[in-house]
Amino acid sequence: MGNGVDFASSLFSTARMIMKLFLDWSSYRNAGMGDAYADIPKHGGDFARAVAVCIGSRQCEQTGKGVMCPSYRVSLHPGLSPGGRIKALKAALNAEDTEAFFEPELAEAMALCVSCKGCKRECENEVDMALIKAEFLAQQIQHNGLQLRRRLWAELPKLLLWPGLRTLIAWRNRSPWLARLGEAWLGIGAKASLPLPAALPFTVPDDADDGGGQQVVLLVDTFNFYFNPAAAEAAHQLLTRAGYRVRIATPAGDDGQRPLCCGRTYFSNGLIERARQEAERMLAALEEPIAAGHAIIGLEPSCILSLRDEYLKLGLGEPAQRLAERVLLLEEFIVREQAANRWRLNFVPLPKVGKVMLQGHCHQKAVGALKSVRKLLKQIPELSFELIESSCCGMAGHFGLEAEHYVDSQAMAELALLPALRAKPDALLVSNGFSCQQQIVNAGFAQPLHLAQLLVAALPRQD
Repeated sequence: MGNGVDFASSLFSTARMIMKLFLDWSSYRNAGMGDAYADIPKHGGDFARAVAVCIGSRQCEQTGKGVMCPSYRVSLHPGLSPGGRIKALKAALNAEDTEAFFEPELAEAMALCVSCKGCKRECENEVDMALIKAEFLAQQIQHNGLQLRRRLWAELPKLLLWPGLRTLIAWRNRSPWLARLGEAWLGIGAKASLPLPAALPFTVPDDADDGGGQQVVLLVDTFNFYFNPAAAEAAHQLLTRAGYRVRIATPAGDDGQRPLCCGRTYFSNGLIERARQEAERMLAALEEPIAAGHAIIGLEPSCILSLRDEYLKLGLGEPAQRLAERVLLLEEFIVREQAANRWRLNFVPLPKVGKVMLQGHCHQKAVGALKSVRKLLKQIPELSFELIESSCCGMAGHFGLEAEHYVDSQAMAELALLPALRAKPDALLVSNGFSCQQQIVNAGFAQPLHLAQLLVAALPRQD
């Protein structure tokens, strides 16, 4: 792989820990250099330096506004804050006993990290616990093997190709005994409904080129492709109405059986090599529009922001960097175009819509993208909206679907999100994050709209 990074499997000697890393940590190579107080662990190379950027300020132990740290907020246990996890990781990386890195206590502390990326934004030293967790999981899998449940979560994009999956999930959600069986066998919580794929996935429209307008690429992620195709259709309609020539990103060459996937399900479950393969597939598909300088627009924060963040740690070199510079969330793209006086649409009042409640995805918050969402909502005449000041919703991908984490997931949701929704039962709900949408639906509220759907509803009628 590129940059001289050894992505071989993790190996440990009997005398001292020799860790061969799965991710590219070279950006931390000079972290702590010349600082006598840097407290860099003895083992782990540049990964250890990434861990050591924490200065122990305990800023992560907060319960006010902000995102970090959900597991600390619901437990008030310092060991479950980013700083607490760092202390445990440092102790393990300083140990001569190689098994220290695989102690159950450390594994549990890391399992309760929901990878919200709040620490990367709100910590003064930008501790990236979500990235640290991905490396940790990769090392755990190499040492302990891969559990069936983790494999199922990771392989979701491929499982969704199976036509019978929707029927099976529907049966499971309706049947208490099937749900209990799934909990006993796989540890999938019986109390949580699994997300149900749409009856029909997203249909890629014909890319008719009418010769006018700027070309853009719409990247429909796995979750919107299979679970919420209405959001992707709304985004396509919105961009087309605005005068853009919209091309849907599709696999390169003959690799067309499966839609493009960012690889996030693999990455967040520690299957780094599989995530890298998905990233290479994505880069091959987007090579031409990247070279042409076209904007690549996405809908799901956790997927699309992976292309700007996680891809840079996969050792993919300059192509990944070029992709990161072209990728924008839908709201970021529209606001950018408006600032450049290229966006020609104005929005009109929404009939019969009183209050809108906006739940931001953690990763949107981590990159400041909610500012763009709020700016767009303010442009809809007569619309009253409220941003829910919340930490993580608690679903966090598959975290809230796991039996041992269900109670923690619900506690995170009860910190702010669910009380805010109960206080405004008649409000229209808007949330771009797939996990947030599922947590809200599982709590008995209506399916939230994606921002794209709301904006399309606020377009002037066409004669």
